[in-house]
Formats: sequence, C-alpha cells, structure tokens
Amino acid sequence: MKQVVQNYKSGELAVLDVPVPGCKPGGVLVRSAYSLISTGTELMKVSEAGMSMLGKARSRPDQVAKVIQSVATNGVPATYRKVMGKLDSYTPLGYSLCGVVEQVGAGIDEVKAGDLVACAGNEHALHAELNWVPKNLYTPVPDGLAPRHAAFGTVGSIALQGVRQGEPQLGEVALVIGLGLIGQLVVQLLAASGVRVVGADPDPVRCELAERLGAAACGDPASAAVETAVAELTGGHGVDQVYLAAGGGTNQPVELAARLSRDRGRVVDIGKCRLDLPWNAYYEKELDVRFSRSYGPGRYDPEYELEGRDYPIGYVRWTERRNLACFLDLLARGRVDVEPLVSHIADFDDAVETYQRLKDGDLKAVAVLFRYPEHAVEAEAPAVAVPPVNVKRSPVRAAKTPVRLAFVGAGNYATSMLLPHLAQRDGVELSSVVTTTALSAANAQRKFGFTEATTDLDAVLGDKSIDAVFVVTRHSSHAELTCRALLAGKTVFVEKPLALTEDELAGVLAAVEESGNDRLQVGFNRRFAPLLQEARKRFGARTGPASLRYLVNAGRLQHGSWYLQQGTEGSRFTGEGGHFIDTASWLLDADPVSVYAVAPSGNEDLQVVLRYPDGSTATISYVTTGAPGFPKETLDLVADGKVLRLDDFVRASLYFEKSTAGPKKWVSSRLPKARDKGQQAELAAFIKAVRTGGPMPVPLESLVATTSATLAVQTGLAGGAPVTLEWAR
Repeated sequence: MKQVVQNYKSGELAVLDVPVPGCKPGGVLVRSAYSLISTGTELMKVSEAGMSMLGKARSRPDQVAKVIQSVATNGVPATYRKVMGKLDSYTPLGYSLCGVVEQVGAGIDEVKAGDLVACAGNEHALHAELNWVPKNLYTPVPDGLAPRHAAFGTVGSIALQGVRQGEPQLGEVALVIGLGLIGQLVVQLLAASGVRVVGADPDPVRCELAERLGAAACGDPASAAVETAVAELTGGHGVDQVYLAAGGGTNQPVELAARLSRDRGRVVDIGKCRLDLPWNAYYEKELDVRFSRSYGPGRYDPEYELEGRDYPIGYVRWTERRNLACFLDLLARGRVDVEPLVSHIADFDDAVETYQRLKDGDLKAVAVLFRYPEHAVEAEAPAVAVPPVNVKRSPVRAAKTPVRLAFVGAGNYATSMLLPHLAQRDGVELSSVVTTTALSAANAQRKFGFTEATTDLDAVLGDKSIDAVFVVTRHSSHAELTCRALLAGKTVFVEKPLALTEDELAGVLAAVEESGNDRLQVGFNRRFAPLLQEARKRFGARTGPASLRYLVNAGRLQHGSWYLQQGTEGSRFTGEGGHFIDTASWLLDADPVSVYAVAPSGNEDLQVVLRYPDGSTATISYVTTGAPGFPKETLDLVADGKVLRLDDFVRASLYFEKSTAGPKKWVSSRLPKARDKGQQAELAAFIKAVRTGGPMPVPLESLVATTSATLAVQTGLAGGAPVTLEWAR
C-alpha cells in the first residue's frame, strides 16, 4: 500500500510503498476514502523538517532538553547516534480520515466490513491507503453524511473539546483568535450553542468566511474593529471566553485576550501560540486560563487508546470517541457545515506536490482533503482451520467414591445452575472452591458445603485427591484455566465458551496433546434437556437433508453487565452462541462445514447460517431487539415430511405427513415447573464419566467443531462472505 511519509532530517516528503498493517485484536483495518490535511499542525511539522539543525533545536526546546540529559547519561557519541538515527527516519503524517472497514479484529462487533467510519490519531489515522485503528479511535459515520465531511471528525473533536473547556452558556459572548481550520469550527460550535462570537484574524478572507458561518463580527486584531465589536456586544464589560486558536511566535493573542476579557473571564488555549502571560493583566482580572488537550479525555492514555478501556460515562461524559461521535452527529444534523472550509481536494497520488504547494504558499487553503482511489472490494471466501485433536491418551482410572470436585469461580451461574444439582448428589464431594476474592469463596463454602474455600488455585490443581475441576469464571479466563487444569491431570468441566480466539483454542488442544489428557467437557447443556432428548428420539433417523431454524430472543443486557466488556470478554454471540450451534449440530448429527453470518447496522442482531455435509442447513437468529415477553428459544426442525417444534423448553411437538403410518402428531406434556435446559442431566453424565473412567459425554472433536464454528461467525461478519471450516484430519 501507499503512505505519505517525511524524513525529519532532510525534510524530504514521499509517497512510499509500505506493508499493509495487520488487523490486530481490538481494532479494525480501514481503507481510506478521504483524509484531511491539518494546515496548521501538519504544515508546522513540514516546515520544521525543512529547517537547519539549529532551527530545529530552536523550535523544539523540549527535545533539546532530552538530548542534554542523554549526553549527561550516555555520552556524546551514543547520544549523537541515537539522535541522528531518529532524525534520519521516515515519520508518518495525518491524523483525521474517513474510510471503509476492510477487516474487523477480534473483540470488535459494533462495526463490520463495509461500514463507513471516521478515524482519529496521529499513529492510526494516517495519510495511507490502509490503517489499523483501535476501537476508541473510530466511530461509525451517521447515515447520509458524506465521507469527505466525516473526514473532518478529528479536527472537529479538537475544536469541540476546546469549546467544552470554555463552558459556554446561552447569551454569552466569545472571542476566537485565529480563524484557521480549528478557529472556523470553534466559531460554528459556539454559534450553535447560542453564543455570540467575535473573530480575530489578519486574513480578511478568513474573517469574511467566519462571518458567513455564524460570527457576529470579525476583523484584524491589530485594528480597532475587534475591540469595537466586543464593546458593542458586551456593553463594555468584555467577552466571557477567549479561544486561542492561533499559532506562531508572537505574544499578541495572549495580550489581546487579557485586554478584551471581562473580569474573571475564561481563556482557553487550543492552538500552539506563544504563552508569555502578562502577569498584571491576568492577575487584575483574575482570568481563568485553561488548556484543551487535543480530542478530549483519553488522549495520550495508552490504556484508553490502544487497549480500548473506556471511561465510565458517569465519570467522564465526553471522551475522545464520544467527542468524535458528537461532532459527526452535529455535521449530520446540519448544525455545523464544513463544506465551505474545503479549499482543495487532491488525489492521494499528488500528496507530495500538494504539501509543497501549501508550504510555498501557492495553495492558500483552510482545509485540504486527499481523495483515495476507490477499490471494488470483492468478498473472498475466507476459511477457518478447525484444529485437529492429536492426543496419545494417558490411562484413565476410575475415581474413588465419592468423586471429589473443585470449583474455580462461584458466580451467579455456578451458584444457581450447577452447584444446587451437585450439593445434594450422592457420591459427590464438593472439596474446594477457588475465587479471586476471599469473601465470595467463603459465601460459596457456607451455602454449598465445600470442605475448603481458598484463593490459591495452584494448591487446588496440585491436590491429587481432587478428581475434576469446574471452570466457571469470566469468558476471558476459560482457555487459560482449562489448560492449567488439563496439564495438572484433572478432568475438566468448563462453561462455554471454551475459547475466545483461534489461538486460545489451539492452546487448549496443545495442552491436551502435551498432557495426554483429553478429559474435557464444555457446558453445552441443551442437548441433555429431557424434552429435547425425547423429541429427537420420536423424530427418528433422517433419510434426507434437514432445515433447522433456531430463534434466540436474547434481549438487551442491563447497563454495566460484564458481557458488554467485549474488548476483553468477547462478543455476546462468542460467549453464548456455542449453545445454539451445539444444539443444532447434535440434532443434525454432524459438524458444520461452513458458516455465513450477517448483521443489520446499529444493533447486535445476527443471522447465522450453518451448512452441513449432507446438505442440511441450520439458521440461528440471535436477536436482542425483540419483545421481552416473547419466549427466549424456539426451534423448528424440518425433514422427511416431519416437523419438530420446541417451545422454550416448556413444550415440544412433532408433526408427521399424512402418508406416515401411526399418529400424525405428538405433543409433550407442558412442564409443570421451571424450564429444564439439561444442566442436571449434563452434570449426571459428567460425574458418571469421572467416576467410571468411561468416555466423556461429548466427544472432544465435537467440542472443537462447535467452538471453531462459533469463532467463525466473527470472521464471517468481518468478511461479508461464507466461511469455510477446513477440517484437518
């Protein structure tokens, strides 16, 4: 791919062919449609690169201080090599763009391939054909907003954050000093907030543009026009806020701000101008000087920007990403207009010439956009390799009676759906419960009669008297804990999902191969439900392909649910979807060979189509936008003139075609109590396997197939095409 770069030592600008960035977890790969040149920030960087070494030093005293410190620590030769090496390297340009999602990384499910997004960041929204962008530095573009306008998202966020720092109120008067790109946006945002704005800039063209976009009056700061306008609008009191959006080495903006501010006014620095505050002037008015740090809270915080850890909205209302989304919303609703700011649109191939024209002054512009070539994205058929199960099984010994169990985790599911079935079961001893907090372990011990409550997992895994370990923790820890328990020689019951990524699944199988221990069960309980077992038996063997429809009315999650932490815990379907894929595969008595997934924009609803070797298909509709009063799970299986219907594990029915001898319909009795989704029978089968040393209730190959198919859903959503499951035999 092509990318604009600059050599800071020589000042050379170039469009280089560089490798395509990988699509890492926690972000998306975006193909650029338009990127915006920041005529302030970027041209300052370009101009600095063209300076002599002395000029560079004068322009960056902060870097000079670092060099001096390095000399004192490492000596002159080492420091010289380090500085020259850094200077004589290509650096990227750009930080604001709009593009199309090309690929979605693991942990991302709010966008899919083909979605239009606005992106930010001087390391992620570069002037390049493709960029990998972490989740907190992009946001979907509202419907109807032109891509070239959405490319203003980052600079719009900078202006928006500056306005937020000024805390404008209806009816106030503000002064904006510097009417470049940021200043023009600040003018519009203030006007949209009900603030009357005076602009100051020596360029009459920019003054006229600002007045067209909402300023009450504008003028040259060296003339009397600005002071006159401020006096008329404020009754001589001075403006409530001043926004410094100017650059350069003069101290005039700071002095003008003091002169035209009211008593106890606010001065907000957005740009990068000289800040030698005249002490008397600022002291006498007790002016409140504030700084606006780029796009907003989260900027320069690697945990926010790179790891995707959002700040709680109750504590930080406007973050980088929320500012970006807010500005796009203002654009989409017509409250801000960026089209008049577009001075020039250049083809990306002409990037070097465009920068040179801007630097030389041949091209006078407020905003310049790079337009990228359109690429017709043909959906290729991606494939996911289903890892083979390679194991030289160690001898399996029957467990002594009682079977001794350890639980790792004691959350809601464990305490409501598993432990009540085990606590009173004959031949079972609840030996140890391990949790990360001492109190939760003590609560589980008190309630269910565990012999020991501890936070020491190593001690439990090393206890040879324990026959089986239940892993019932959050999704992100399942694969790791399963590996540790398998390597310790334990029989393992792990709640779904077994793994959140293909690498995690491969790690589990590596532990199986290393240890010779394949004694593993995943909590796919629905195949054990008595109602579904009976219905399947009555349906009988198939002679032809089947069609299965599974509607899962999942509903919305409560605010604050850890299921929403998709960056660490995986998507909601990755966490729960294995249940429904396993049920379909069990009913069809086969493992899927391909997966196709689609999702409407703006919600978590999914349509997943599974294809099986004999031509059978299963369609899983996983929806979150349905009515809460409708049953959660309804299933229909159609084949050979028969229809099996399951109504939310409360009732099952079976219909036969007329030519079939015998009864034409069977309907189960309605369950008198709570739905039985198979947990009790599943646990009974697991305990039997542990006690006797017999086969596990579900073959490991089936568990791997279901997990691979579940993970392939995310791959399918990203690629927009069916995913082939390639079996390694």
